[in-house]
Amino acid sequence: MSETRIAFVTGGGGGIGRAICSALAGAGHRVAAADLAADAAREVAKSVDGLGVKLDVTEPDSVAAAVAEVERELGPIDICVNCAGWDLFIPFLDTDEAFTSRVLAINLAGPIRVTRAVLRGMLDRGWGRVINIASDAGRVGSSLESIYSSAKGGLIAFTKTIAREVARNGVTANSVCPGLTDTPLLDTIKAANPDAARVLDAMARAIPMRRLGLPDDIAPAVAFLASEEAGFITGQTLSVSGGLTMA
Repeated sequence: MSETRIAFVTGGGGGIGRAICSALAGAGHRVAAADLAADAAREVAKSVDGLGVKLDVTEPDSVAAAVAEVERELGPIDICVNCAGWDLFIPFLDTDEAFTSRVLAINLAGPIRVTRAVLRGMLDRGWGRVINIASDAGRVGSSLESIYSSAKGGLIAFTKTIAREVARNGVTANSVCPGLTDTPLLDTIKAANPDAARVLDAMARAIPMRRLGLPDDIAPAVAFLASEEAGFITGQTLSVSGGLTMA
């Protein structure tokens, strides 16, 4: 088992985030679940004997306060998992400035902001793991997800750049890219747009493993990248998609 570390998981109250919190706790780490839905974060934290904190990744003051609370209650953050995310399926020409700003604020600027808040401490201590939950949409594109794909593609590029900058300091940075995954957000997307439901159903039929991904399919990849054993792996982009996308 890896040494016990302090893990900070944004979006920790959601489907994938919840599974990641459980996997990291199962690996022996102390886990802080951070989420805009504070009650959900506290519920997850209770299930893993960790800490639940309210976090809005789009607000600098909220990020600073959440990080400070975690470090005060649990200790310095060693593992940062940026999992908070949001999207709707909308054709590009139907998107507007407000939608674009929201998607970029949550999915790209948010992880950048959180990483900035925790990275210096990792460098000072000579050990750290930054794991960003991107998406296969950011690797290969995805119909009706132009802004989200752009944000996640940017997150992958950001992760690689950070990996290059901090590699000599004992800190790694990697991206995990879920494919189509059965989460509450997926249900919201399908309910909001009949076209989205048709696209998603077509994608599901194209998965070689013949099923949607589950949050528990994503979490083990994150737990591995957070481990001591993954210390020579950095700047990588790992797709967990049941083979929907390859290479």
